[in-house]
Amino acid sequence: MNSQIKINKHPFPSLLYLEWTLLAITALTAVIPPPLRQFRPKPPELSICGVFPELSVCNILPELSIYSLIIFALMGLRLPRSNQINKVIYITVEILLILTTGLFGERFARLFPFLYIILVTRSCLIFQLPGRLFVTTLSFSLFLLTTQLKYQLFNFQASPQAQERYRFLILNSSLVFGLSLVFVLLMMNAVLSERHSREKLAIANEKLRQYAMRIENQATLEERNRIAREIHDSLGHSLTALNLQLETALKLWQSNPGKAETFLATAKELGSKALKDVRQSVSTMRSNPLQEQSLERAIASLSENFYRSNGILPIYQINLEYSLPPEINTAIYRITQESLTNISKYADATEVKLELTRTKGNLRLIIQDNGKGFDLGQNTTGFGLHSMRDRTLALGGNFNINSALGSGCKIIVNIPLARLT
Repeated sequence: MNSQIKINKHPFPSLLYLEWTLLAITALTAVIPPPLRQFRPKPPELSICGVFPELSVCNILPELSIYSLIIFALMGLRLPRSNQINKVIYITVEILLILTTGLFGERFARLFPFLYIILVTRSCLIFQLPGRLFVTTLSFSLFLLTTQLKYQLFNFQASPQAQERYRFLILNSSLVFGLSLVFVLLMMNAVLSERHSREKLAIANEKLRQYAMRIENQATLEERNRIAREIHDSLGHSLTALNLQLETALKLWQSNPGKAETFLATAKELGSKALKDVRQSVSTMRSNPLQEQSLERAIASLSENFYRSNGILPIYQINLEYSLPPEINTAIYRITQESLTNISKYADATEVKLELTRTKGNLRLIIQDNGKGFDLGQNTTGFGLHSMRDRTLALGGNFNINSALGSGCKIIVNIPLARLT
């Protein structure tokens, strides 16, 4: 579709102003004869009227040249943008206007080089490189053709010495004109290439801005999920253990007050820990819940808390030859903590096994109980299981659950260490 380009919407408004200024200056020099012109030999006229002045139409053809020049200047306001046929028609019409201006106007014949330069400039705005080269070559060919016609006319009325000087002048002007066309073509290609690069850069910057916004939104969402996991894994574990201690104390309050008091003391300790977890979660969400402890010692503390709450001492085996990065220590601790919490709440188990081993390029955590188990097709949507899976996947690991009704539960976590250590 062709779009009419106003001056303020022209791709290069300054170029359009330059075209009109150039046309105005050259038209003015064509209309106003130079001083002392009558004392110089009259050069051959390229126009039809200059060759055949007896024609009656020669009185009105100069006006046609002026109109052609005006139309040629105004055509700079409208540039075909997409339709290839319209582009060819546009360039053809401009060439016809250039020929009309030169052939039917004596004084306007000197405008030929400038009009061709403008033609090449406009072709660079509407064609790709092959079209630009074709228009440039055609412009130079037409210039040579008109120059040759002018030279043939000059031969009829000049001496051999004058013909030699005029031939040398034509050769020089043709060379200068050809170099001018090449310069204009290269300059326009460079300008358009730089403009295209700026447009691509602007598009890339806009895409980058959109990607940055998406990443920021994703980072915000991930941070919210992380905070939710931290609250669930830390505070949820403490409150679950606290609830179990209080329930046991209520059951023993009448029959065994002394033992009930022991459970109440443990509950008070768990309540203090839960309050501490809340304060730390609100402030910094504890990036290191191990609190400078080793992973072995932190898992041992979880096992002791589990024993105090459930009367079952987990059997754990830890085989770590080397220390682990902090992010892996935190993930293993939280997964173990959540697993023991789920066993306390749902499993009704009498035996819990925990195994943590490290090989050369892999870390494996296995947590197994002999509880009542659950149906994997129905009970895998809890936040705790999602939290454990997310923590594993964030480290590039694999998280698997093996369970069935009446067959206990087995959690297997594999985390690759080669890219993390």
